[in-house]
Amino acid sequence: MTPRKTIEFMPEFPNSITEYWVRVFTDGEVIQADQDLTITINPTLNHRRSVMLLRQADGLTRAVLTPHVARLLSLQAGARPLPLQQFRARLTEIGVVLHDPDRVFYYPDAAAPRVAMAGEEVARQLSERDQAAFAAFQSEASEQDKDGAFVELDHWAVFGVFERERLVSVASMYPWDNTAIADLGVLTLPDVRGKGHAKALVRSISRHALNLGHQPQFRCQLDNSASNALAQAAGLSLFGVWEVVSSNARNTETQPS
Repeated sequence: MTPRKTIEFMPEFPNSITEYWVRVFTDGEVIQADQDLTITINPTLNHRRSVMLLRQADGLTRAVLTPHVARLLSLQAGARPLPLQQFRARLTEIGVVLHDPDRVFYYPDAAAPRVAMAGEEVARQLSERDQAAFAAFQSEASEQDKDGAFVELDHWAVFGVFERERLVSVASMYPWDNTAIADLGVLTLPDVRGKGHAKALVRSISRHALNLGHQPQFRCQLDNSASNALAQAAGLSLFGVWEVVSSNARNTETQPS
């Protein structure tokens, strides 16, 4: 077995974040580790995450896959290193379709204390008493926006912004992969966008999470310019670009028979 190579992520992010991604991309047998691509075979991955890639903000790319996918790709320890472009091409050849890439943002160490100690914002935490307002909010949002944001009143933490009695913007969080990372989504109704509500929500709910010992995680697709701008405006920094097997594709080749 090839000795495990420690992955050095950017040191400005909290340990809980870097340790999570190190575990995801190094648990198992590391069969390739070079400047272009690191590949790990992990037999504990389930079929919904049978292949994952992470391109770090510093340009390095990490891949993890199940033994079954590795066999289909003819990958094994000691083989000639496989360039990233060829790795992607071979995934395509065996029918593996990856979901559109997500940019993943976190608060770096230097920014988190400022967010945790920030003053009061216009947003407030929501509860079951806000069910009617939340239902009205959902009725005004498009199905596409609701699917993309995934904000729910029964999530681990939920914050909202009101204009008079009308709920116009909501952010919610839920624990990510049984860790102290809290994945967040935010949705603002179209007619009130551009007023700073989403930024206030991200910072308010992030402050709540940080004060409870959780690290906020903000994800958005590469082509979502508004969400990418929101993450940066709220003080978050890009950690990497994450890809996983698409849940909308059959990907039957990735599952053992």
